[in-house]
Amino acid sequence: MSELKSPSVAMGEALTRRDTMAAYYELTKPGITLMVVVSAAAGFWLALPRDFLSVGYAVMFVATMLGTALVSAGSCVLNHVMEYRYDRAMKRTMFRPIPSGKVRPAQAAWFGTALAASGLALLLAVQPLTAGLAALTFALYLAVYTPMKRVTQFSTLVGGIPGALPPMGGYATVSGTIGMEAGVLFMILFLWQMPHFLSLAWMYRKDYERGGFPMLTVLDESGMLVARHVVSYTLLLLVFSLLLSVLGATGMVYFVGATLLGGGFLVMALRFLYQRSNSNARTVLLASYLYLLALLTLMFLDKA
Repeated sequence: MSELKSPSVAMGEALTRRDTMAAYYELTKPGITLMVVVSAAAGFWLALPRDFLSVGYAVMFVATMLGTALVSAGSCVLNHVMEYRYDRAMKRTMFRPIPSGKVRPAQAAWFGTALAASGLALLLAVQPLTAGLAALTFALYLAVYTPMKRVTQFSTLVGGIPGALPPMGGYATVSGTIGMEAGVLFMILFLWQMPHFLSLAWMYRKDYERGGFPMLTVLDESGMLVARHVVSYTLLLLVFSLLLSVLGATGMVYFVGATLLGGGFLVMALRFLYQRSNSNARTVLLASYLYLLALLTLMFLDKA
């Protein structure tokens, strides 16, 4: 471990301004933040009335997406701060900005707090309910989910809650309420996270074991229970994705597309159940990205 840390310290001492900016950008977990913003945009879009072409809605949309992005980015930065000691023990994470010495924990903490506070203030100005949902997401992610990861395998389920709240926030900005469509969006994002994360956790199960995280993928050495979970959640995801058309929020094009996407995703999950290899887990992980991107695209294209 010490051999790996020495080059990181040396690299940290020679950081350029561009390197520093890149390190701070990495702390925001841009991939996760982008997913959060896109899912919030889907909720915003489904709640829009037919005569939505107005400057007011445009301003609300920009402010909501920016505020959501800032809160998400701030949460991710503070998550880095809370877990950097454990990140040092894992090959996948030991070269992240804080454990590698590129950014100091205190500096990251100030940065994350400033981002989250700015985002919450902006959302509060747009829609208090949206700000409240964002604050709940922030609190659950950092005060509940992050500490739970060190204690129990059920942290994955708890972590799925803050990950599924952003589309409800986008919906609430327009409607001022949390309707049935928003509830279905919540369930879609919640269920999607399970096969997505479990496949990733299976691929890096040794890393999680070294880091001291009692994940299901660490406790279930055969992977049979993990695979059954992946299949079960993927099947439930298919069912809930179709409810948007049943409720009239989306049309038949979405319904057919969601059926095909869900069926394809389920096939990948069943392959993993049949053979619990890292290769099949990686296929499930990649399929989860493609599935969510395609499903959200269908929501935008076929809003009823």
